[in-house]
Amino acid sequence: MKALLADDHPLMREGVRQVLTQLVPRTNILDAHDYPSLFAQSALHPDLDLALVDLNMPGFVGIQGIAQYRSRFPDIPLVVLSASESQDDIRKVLGAGALGFIPKSAPTSTMLWALRQVLDGHIYFPRGPTPAGIGAAPSAPVDLPGLQHGTLTTRQFEVAQLLARGCTNKAIAEMLSMSEATVKVHIAAIFRALGVSNRTEAVLAIQRMMQA
Repeated sequence: MKALLADDHPLMREGVRQVLTQLVPRTNILDAHDYPSLFAQSALHPDLDLALVDLNMPGFVGIQGIAQYRSRFPDIPLVVLSASESQDDIRKVLGAGALGFIPKSAPTSTMLWALRQVLDGHIYFPRGPTPAGIGAAPSAPVDLPGLQHGTLTTRQFEVAQLLARGCTNKAIAEMLSMSEATVKVHIAAIFRALGVSNRTEAVLAIQRMMQA
């Protein structure tokens, strides 16, 4: 696995680095200390499996940096690390397209669980009010009855169909000629459009819509 860790505090980077090596011992971990270096590293390594990004770093403050990152690198799975535990920040971050939001106060066990969930194709956010309505999928011609938050692009609809058939991320990537990282980004958008938070709920919702 190749991961990019972006935080302006060296001690925080070192702590998260240790968590990542517990998750996947042979992870290739790249560092960034601000948004400019984050963008530069991501451009050099478009095959990143994961980007762990501090919400507030030099270059941007808050959701602006996350939105800019998603705009520039839509195929890189993004998880936000933050000292904030605000439900409003969580909603905005997930609405901008991040696959997870992990408070820096979270214990190592929680961070490991969160990252496993994201790598398995789920969305992770801390316990609290469910951020329903956290954002809409990009406008597109596919508008199934039952979609709660927007529409699906044609590609997302193709991924949704394979998801409903029980295909793994690897199988979907092979059938649609894309990377597994891109599949995860599409699945996150599908979750948001359906208003669900895990794969099982998504499959059941898609199957119901296909039968409608």
